[in-house]
Amino acid sequence: MSSAVVFAYHNVGVRCLRALLAGGVDVRLVVTHEDDPGERIWFSSVRQLCAENDIPCIAPDNANTPEIEARVAALDADFLFSFYYRHMLKSPLLQCVRRGAYNMHGSLLPRYRGRAPVNWAVLHGERETGATLHQMTVKPDNGPIVDQFAVPILPDDTAQEVFQKVTVAAELCLTRTLPKLIEGSAEHRTQDLTQGAYFGGRRAEDGRIDWQQNARQIHNLVRAVSRPYPGAFSDFPAGRLVLWRTRVIDDQGLREGSGMLANDGDCIEIHPRGGGILRVLEGDFCGLPLHAGVPAQAPGSQPLPAPTPD
Repeated sequence: MSSAVVFAYHNVGVRCLRALLAGGVDVRLVVTHEDDPGERIWFSSVRQLCAENDIPCIAPDNANTPEIEARVAALDADFLFSFYYRHMLKSPLLQCVRRGAYNMHGSLLPRYRGRAPVNWAVLHGERETGATLHQMTVKPDNGPIVDQFAVPILPDDTAQEVFQKVTVAAELCLTRTLPKLIEGSAEHRTQDLTQGAYFGGRRAEDGRIDWQQNARQIHNLVRAVSRPYPGAFSDFPAGRLVLWRTRVIDDQGLREGSGMLANDGDCIEIHPRGGGILRVLEGDFCGLPLHAGVPAQAPGSQPLPAPTPD
């Protein structure tokens, strides 16, 4: 029986850990994170799964310590797996196992290396993403690719909806490849890093809407940061508008728009300066919800805010 030490968090961590157990792998230790009390926890618990399966589970603030390295090395495991673990693992940990360390990344590498790959793919209007199992090196997301599984991104999919697809893709990818890893026949393909780029983490402030963009670009931002993320927003004189769901009515982003928010009492449409028309399907204004029927607190027809100075 092959053995493994697993670093895991989030839904991908849960589903891939389940895949290892279903594949007969002896999981000797799981390293996870304590939930952040300031973060909305909308995903499944790795710690709970470990408790249900009598798997030792720890959640150190820093896994790259001599104590953790010694504990992992003493287990003499075949593999180390990282499934949406949020911290980089340094070389001593990667060298603690006998047959290699592998990471499941939420994009089709070498595209969207780094942080928040699903959000970045949606923001850029990609029509496809997926999950990639690759060998880990000291540099993030650049080791040889073992397998990939692609999923579509539909034009109105939110980042959360795409993440759900990527979670399934990760499970399918690992289930398909695990027997080959165990028997030693899995191919390892070097990445062509020129075919992708590295992306950093995202902040709530990155959801501020640039009305100089066109309707499609703004729609992609709304999708990329919709719930459970902080949302796409813009500050009007009367208060903050947060957009959760939109629809592109006119995609002609090459012609200049009027730069107006239009409210006829039945619906709100936005005419960004970059062109096109965006209809608001769901949003908040001054902290109160906007739904079908557009309540009285909705902003009236008015110019869109001017660009924020750098």
